Amino acid sequence: MQFNDLPLDHRIVKAVLGKGFTELTEIQSQAIPHALLGKDLLASSKTGSGKTLAFLIPALHRVFKSKALSRKDPRVLILAPTRELAKQVFMQLKWLISNQSISATLILGGENFNDQVKSLRHNPQFIVGTAGRVADHINGKSLYLNGLELLILDEADRMLDLGFAEQLKLIHRSADHRKRQTMMFSATLDNAELHYLTEKMLSSPKRISIGESNQQHTDITQQFYLSDHVEHKEKLLLKVLSETNDEQVIVFTATREDTDRLAKMLQDSGYQSTSLNAGLAQSQRSNVMNAFSRGQQQILVTTDLASRGLDLLKVQWVINFDLPKLADEYVHRIGRTGRAGNKGSAISFVGPKDWHSFIAIKGFLNQQIEFSQFDDLPSKFKGLKPAKDINRKRRAAKPKKRGQTETQNKPVKRVNTRAGVEIGDAPMKKKPKKEE
Repeated sequence: MQFNDLPLDHRIVKAVLGKGFTELTEIQSQAIPHALLGKDLLASSKTGSGKTLAFLIPALHRVFKSKALSRKDPRVLILAPTRELAKQVFMQLKWLISNQSISATLILGGENFNDQVKSLRHNPQFIVGTAGRVADHINGKSLYLNGLELLILDEADRMLDLGFAEQLKLIHRSADHRKRQTMMFSATLDNAELHYLTEKMLSSPKRISIGESNQQHTDITQQFYLSDHVEHKEKLLLKVLSETNDEQVIVFTATREDTDRLAKMLQDSGYQSTSLNAGLAQSQRSNVMNAFSRGQQQILVTTDLASRGLDLLKVQWVINFDLPKLADEYVHRIGRTGRAGNKGSAISFVGPKDWHSFIAIKGFLNQQIEFSQFDDLPSKFKGLKPAKDINRKRRAAKPKKRGQTETQNKPVKRVNTRAGVEIGDAPMKKKPKKEE
């Protein structure tokens, strides 16, 4: 299906075609027609599937074609889990509404609250923001949602992971859900907390699921390398980077401290490298992402802060210096490459501390994984044995006391002859106290 086939306002079609988009992706072809009917939507799709336009296009069509319920309140509120993702959604909205009489503002934590209050006083039709800061403005009486027509939650599962459940409930209560359309996009729909949220916030939603979250990404080549320790990982990292031909790379680590340490190590090794983590001020984070997206830096070392939503088409390598704790987060990480039909490579280092995460990822992907190896950087670590096998060997190797037979070595139950029961089989019953 093509964008021309949809009953969209001509201004939207012109803007989309002007960006070179003609064919709809699968999530767009299923979500947009239903959203245009004004019905609630609950959708999941794999990373890089084009879901941002799947909710921006029907939202903009509604603003163009229908009369506002309120002159003061925003018509559309779009929530994202992180500042970076909210900013990217806002940038896509800006090019869609360029040269149109549509107003929009970006509300993020870490930026001047009073400046945002002034922006909200201009009554923007679109608000893109993070749940925490939007909730702050609701509590501060600088934002009212009584006339909200459309609420969009992007990466809803991630917002719950980050602890924004209460803020989302507040936002829901602040808007009249009887007059409101709600669209929720999530990487997975099989989540107990997410199910509770959808029961509260959505009304008879249409469910759309495009591909499983663990579905193999055919545009991404995945390789795993065993490693002995941190120093071994650092050598492996430099070895992989020597083969990247100056292509852009994202390196994921487990801690903020490692982002700075590795970025400094790579700079000392002659690479243009920068770090990104939640400890930076919003202005600093924006500067880092802008520089990297413009190609001023070859390598971005980051935590899971950059694992979702960011559309960086020039990234051809993703390196997991540390594996994520959650298996589905691995899919989001490697999804920063191989986007929009481009090919990408994902490299993961698996040390003793990563082993349990590796087993979880292997089970989640449901595919056979063979380890790669550099001949000049072999690993002594070959993986950990299952805990039950280790315990069985320990029990078998436990020495018996001298002169003790196999039967005598077994634990003997103590018997309380007065109660007539074996201790451990059942609790001894106390005599009931007489009522005073």
